[in-house]
This record gives sequence, structure tokens and C-alpha cells, in this order.
Amino acid sequence: MEKLEALGTMPQARFGHTITFITKGKAILFGGATGDTGRFSITGETYSFDVQTRIWKKIDTTGAQPSPRAAHAAVAVEINQIVVYGGATGGGSLASDDLYLLDLRGSDDTGLWTIVPVVGQTPGRRYGHTITYTKPYLVVFGGNTGQEPVNDCWYLNVEKSPFNWSKIDGSKQENPRVRVYHSASLCQQGSANGMVVIFGGRSNDQSALSDTWGLRRHRDGRWDWVRAPSKGDKDQPTGRYQHSSAFLGKLLLIIGGRTNNVGEHLGMEVYDTETSEWLRFNSIQRFRHGSWIVDNSVYVYGGFELESPNIPTDQITRINLLKIFQSNSDLTNKVIQYTNNSNNSTLPSQPHSPISPSLNDSSTNANSNNSSIRSGFSTPNTSPSIQGPVSPVLMAQQQMPGGSYTMGGIQNPNKPNNLAPMKQTTLGGGQIQSKPLTFLPALQADETNKMSDMKKKGKVNNMINYSNNGIYKNPTDTSAIHHQFIQHLLQPKMFINLPENVIFRFTSQQIIELCDKAEDIIRQQPMVLRVRAPLKIFGDIHGQYSDLMRFFDLWGSPCENGQDGDIESFDYLFLGDFVDRGSHSLETICLLLALKVKYPNQIHLIRGNHEDKWINNGFGFSDECNHRLGEDPSDDDSVFNRVNRLFEWLPLATIIEDKIICLHGGIGSSLHYIHEIENLQRPLEVIHEVNTPDQQLVVDILWSDPTESDQELGIHPNSIRDPVGSGNIVKFGPDRVNQFLQTNNLSMIIRAHECVMDGFERFAGGKLITVFSATDYCGRHKNAGAVLILRNNFEIIPKLIYPSEAAQQHYWIEDDEALKKRPPTPPRWVNNNNNIRKSYD
Repeated sequence: MEKLEALGTMPQARFGHTITFITKGKAILFGGATGDTGRFSITGETYSFDVQTRIWKKIDTTGAQPSPRAAHAAVAVEINQIVVYGGATGGGSLASDDLYLLDLRGSDDTGLWTIVPVVGQTPGRRYGHTITYTKPYLVVFGGNTGQEPVNDCWYLNVEKSPFNWSKIDGSKQENPRVRVYHSASLCQQGSANGMVVIFGGRSNDQSALSDTWGLRRHRDGRWDWVRAPSKGDKDQPTGRYQHSSAFLGKLLLIIGGRTNNVGEHLGMEVYDTETSEWLRFNSIQRFRHGSWIVDNSVYVYGGFELESPNIPTDQITRINLLKIFQSNSDLTNKVIQYTNNSNNSTLPSQPHSPISPSLNDSSTNANSNNSSIRSGFSTPNTSPSIQGPVSPVLMAQQQMPGGSYTMGGIQNPNKPNNLAPMKQTTLGGGQIQSKPLTFLPALQADETNKMSDMKKKGKVNNMINYSNNGIYKNPTDTSAIHHQFIQHLLQPKMFINLPENVIFRFTSQQIIELCDKAEDIIRQQPMVLRVRAPLKIFGDIHGQYSDLMRFFDLWGSPCENGQDGDIESFDYLFLGDFVDRGSHSLETICLLLALKVKYPNQIHLIRGNHEDKWINNGFGFSDECNHRLGEDPSDDDSVFNRVNRLFEWLPLATIIEDKIICLHGGIGSSLHYIHEIENLQRPLEVIHEVNTPDQQLVVDILWSDPTESDQELGIHPNSIRDPVGSGNIVKFGPDRVNQFLQTNNLSMIIRAHECVMDGFERFAGGKLITVFSATDYCGRHKNAGAVLILRNNFEIIPKLIYPSEAAQQHYWIEDDEALKKRPPTPPRWVNNNNNIRKSYD
């Protein structure tokens, strides 16, 4: 352990403060109590400590300053922002239940305090609690209300306005005991990834607790507690409170603390979330301190030492983990691994750089039932799976019989090395950039006064509303119309080979009722959806219902036998062209709409160029409605027209965590900014004889294609899609892709619209991916179909299906007039006379 000599404007020695590490390489100190325990004063000062220069600076803050407080809680959110909640103000009083945001994105020595406007009930006043950030949720747990310690848990979505606290219902599960002065940390790797892990604390009978719990959120919106398993009775942790904790990779470190016997010596406890083992090491003796981790070092500031339990210290002590763990080579190796991965990361706030999974790693299976992943902690008898640390570096992995390929990662030694690595996407400064999701707009140095005025008026900009952060409603009424469609149509093994012109079980009125329910949901969602990884991304299906069933059978489906399937693990995103060309458009669109009703916030449908009455009137959907439903498609009350009215409300794009934009066709010549899509009004009819900029924008989004190769720059006519030469449908080069991504601070475009032989294909140096999910397009090309599995770490894994040898004929509509009017667009390699590029180039 090393006592650091600090410089600069030194804060007074204190206890009960918070010190929070942010991405500028600085630790931010706020509040606490100074003086000894008999004559202490509560402070509201803010300081920064630069880890590299070891210089303290007092931060000049403006705005709605929080009152002086101690025993409060603070956590960093996104880029250089901190939230503070609760605490004690002295004299037996508690701080207000306001949620404060400190924005430090301006100059190094200034910050802006803002009260976040919250509606509804709050967790209430409390001290000795914890607050953690598991994106996008702030989580408050436990503490003392001034009357008694509690074990209630509250969460707030920072990306969904209006902001409100919600209490987690723990009445039907085992919960941690009531406690105060415990610790809580977020695990970001391994089987406990995304879990808020609490340890210790003081109970209502004044005893020091030694239990460990993990709080997880399911994708259906449920939260539950999991007691951390422990391997054997040896080296169980000592109960304590007023300690601190932090994660280094998969290791939970418990630092300092005290028992009711103030002089009792407590070591550093280390819990391995993969092996479920506790280990103990001699370390610093502090309590009511603050701590943070940088590389392989733990920094501890302030609090009390055992030798002087009534007088706080202003000492910063650095603990070299490699030294104190040197007796345990396994632990030392893990620290070195985590540190190296952290140093290689391009985003300090996110864990870490990519390591490809092994060839037999179950984590590559989108339909994995790994029990340790589902529970959060590994069970004691389970060997840790081979999992690499993660980062937003985008890779693509193609699963093939006999092994797997990872582009840019480990190659299968039994296969030729013909897959070039996907280049790391760079934006501007040479790093992948993640646009911060924040309570406040970016703070410029000269905007402080304006932002202060906004605060006074109660104006805090709305957070981006991520679709899959809402709690979806999963009705249990089996008579509901969407349930009837799902029960009949979601039968992957039964309908893998569905004959043409089979009787459609549902009536026109049932389909119209389903459309009414789906449209009610779609109309409430924005033109540009905001979603989170992990996702499954589908390209064109074109009425190939049997292909959709094959994907669901092989790689998992959102619902299985009336129960939730892998919707617990993945959202589903469909990039349009659900109908036309294929012979089972009714099954396809009805199943997708039923799933949308069942899982409105996790099934995402965006519009393709065939979700247009002027197109699908001539390419199969209209005729299918006529033949299979016995209706006149020209009737205003027909299913054909009802479905097309719904299509006019579909979103045109989806953005995944401000890194990837997904749309059907492309960016053409006219799309430059995301807000241009957001400003389009619905219901939206596609006008093919373009007269306005908005009409051209819609055509570009739905109809444009990339050029034939990365060497073909600029904007070019699209003679295949625009044989009459109107000039409205174009091709765009890689320079347009790069410009669009840089302008909008994005890393990648994922689109559909074109048949590609391998089911997926890269363009613009890997910054654009085309995915196509229908096999053997129009019965002519023998192409594979693909779905892209986008994992939490933004690794992209294509899953392929091939034209089925056992498939019955007539999957595709053979209408000579329709084919003559607009022949199916040939695969991209057919367009390319020189065969310059394929999906693996």
C-alpha cells in the first residue's frame, strides 16, 4: 500500500462523503462531514482529484446546488455526469428526496448542478443507502429513513421522460434483509453481467451482515433478487458495514469497513462471481471512506482509520492488487487479464476489448439455455465458460457446419483463412464514439448561464426513449385475438414446409381486429425507434413464412408453446418487406403483428418498399388476399386495404444505442440527418412521382442501394430499380456512408432490400451490412438467408439457412405479368460484372 502525496487545493479530512471516478481520469469528491465525530460539520463542497497528476482542484459549481450532506449516495452516469441522492444534513435532519445531476462536461474546473424533474412518488428521504447505474436505470436500495433501516428498492429510467421512480415489488420473492451502510456495485462481465451486487451492511438489530445479493432485471421488465452462492464454508466473508466495494472484471472487492467492535481487523474480501469463492487478504483498515479502481490499483480516500476512529483522515492510499494477491497466482492472472483488456478499450466507461469465443462456446448460440447466465451468478460446481471481455468494436461471426468463423478474431484452423477482418469503425478522432445518453444537452463553456436559466424554469430535455426499456404487457388471456394467431401460426416444426394455397384459418374480421390492436401500438411509437442490444435483426422475408419458421426452429423464437421463448434474451427487429413475392404473406404479416401486440416494446417492425399499396397491389399480396380470403382487394373494408393503412404508420428507421442505424433501403442522396426522418409525418403514403424533398427522402430510405463496390464513390443512377430513368432511385457510394455516419456520430448502417448470396454482405469497409432473410429469392438464385445476432458487446453473428432440399415447390408466386413489370432484383454479385466483391471481402 502506498500513501500518495497529493498537491493542489486540498479538501479537509472528512468522512461520509462520496468520491466517484469519471471518464476524464478524475475522481469527484462531494459532501461529507469534517471535524471529529463529536464536533463535525456537514459540507456541500465539490472537488476533483486527477489520478495522473495527483492534483486536487475545487470545482466551481453553479445551478441548483444540493444542500450540504453526508451519508448520501452518488454514481456516475454516462460521460462525465454524476447523480446524487439523499443523505443526512446534521442535527437529526435528512436531505430532501430530490435527485441532483452534476454535469462536468464543460471545462475541467466548472460544473452545473440541476434538479432532475421527477413526477410521482420517490424513494423518500434516507441516508446510508446506495445508488447504482445499470444502464439505463438508476437503482436505489436500502438505507435508513430516519425512523428505521429499510430494504426497499427503487429504479428510475434516465432515458424515458417524464422521469419517475418505480418501486420493485418484492412480495413474491426472497429479499435481502433491511440494512444501512451496505455497499452496491455493478458487475459488467461474466455470468453476473448487468447485476447490481450488494454486500453487508448493518441490520435493524445492529448486527453486521455478511450476505451478498444480486439484483437483475429481466427483459420483460421484472426485477428479482438472487442470493450469491458460496463454495463451501471456508473463508466466508466477515460481516461489516461502512465499507466500500468495486468490481474488477468478474471480481467483487470489499474494501475496509467495521464491525460493532471498532478495533476488529478486517481484510479485503474478494468474491469471484464465476467460481463462487471468497478469498481474504490483508489490506487497508478504513471505514466511512470512499474508493475507486484504476487499472490494477484501488484508491481509498478519507474516512476513519482503526488507530483514530474519531478523527477522519485526508490521506489517499493506493493499493496495488498484484502485490496483495501475489500469493494467489490464479487471482493475479485474472487481474492482469482484466487490466490489459481495460487498457485496450477504446471506451473507458465500458468493458473491455473483444476476445472471440471458443469454437464450442455456448455463448455463441443465440438459443442457449445456460443456467448460470440466466441466474446471473455461476453455481459453485459450474466451470466458468470461456467468455471474452466486451467492447463496442463491431465484428461478424458466421456459424457454419463444422465450426465458426470470427471476422477479426480467432479463425477455425480447419477452414481456409479467407475471411478478411472487419475493420474497427472510426469516427473523427479514430475511436468508436458512443453518443452519451444524458439528462442534459452537451454543455458548452459559454452556455452555463443559459443552462442555469433552463434549470430555473424546470426545463430538462427529454431523454431518448428506448423502446425495449419499457415493461411490455404480456396478456395471459388465451382468448385474446393475438394469442389465437400466435398459438396457430407460431409452430416452427409443423409449418417448415407449408404448401401453397393452404386454407387460411382466420377470417377477414379477425385479421382486421388484429390490425386494429397492432396499429394502436405502432401509432404511439416514434418514426425512429430507439432500441438496445442484444437483438436479432431480420432482412426481407417476402412472404417466405416457411423460412421464418426455419429461423425460429434453428435459432430460437420469441414465444414457444404459449410461453416466453428467447424474448427474455433478445429483442427482434424486422427491416421490412414482410409481404409480396412469396406465397404466404398472410401468415407472415399476421404472425409478426400478433407478436407485436404481445411484445410491443421488444418486437420492432420498420417499413420496407413493399409495405406500400402501390407496390403490393401488383406483386402478390393483393392476389393472395383475393384468392385465400375471397375478398375484393379494391374494397375499402378489405384486409388488403386495412393492412396497408397500418403500413402507413410503420417507423422508417431504428437506432441501436446511438451506434447503429437500421433501415430498409439506404441513405440515397437526400438523407443527411436523423432528425429528417423524425420530422416526417404519418400516416405516410409513398409518392413515386417525386415532387418534394420529403417525398424524395422517403424514396431514398425505402429504395436506394449501395454502389457495386467500395471503389465506386458518389451517387449513381439505379437502372435496375429505375428502368424508366426518373432519377428518383439511386445508388450511394462508401463516401456517402462515411459522411452520414460521421455527421450523425454513428458507427454502422444495417439495411435489407437486396438479395445477397450469403444472406449478408458488407460494404464501405464493413460500415454497412446488408441482410436478406428469404432463401432462393423468387425461386431463381439459390441464395442463403440470414439473421444477424447482435450481442450486448456489439459483436454481430450471422446465422444462416439455405434453400431447403425438402421444400415443396411454389413457395414463390409465379406471375408472368408481375415478373415482367418488375423482375426480382438480382443478387449483388450478379450485378457486379467483375465479381469484385462478395460477402466475405
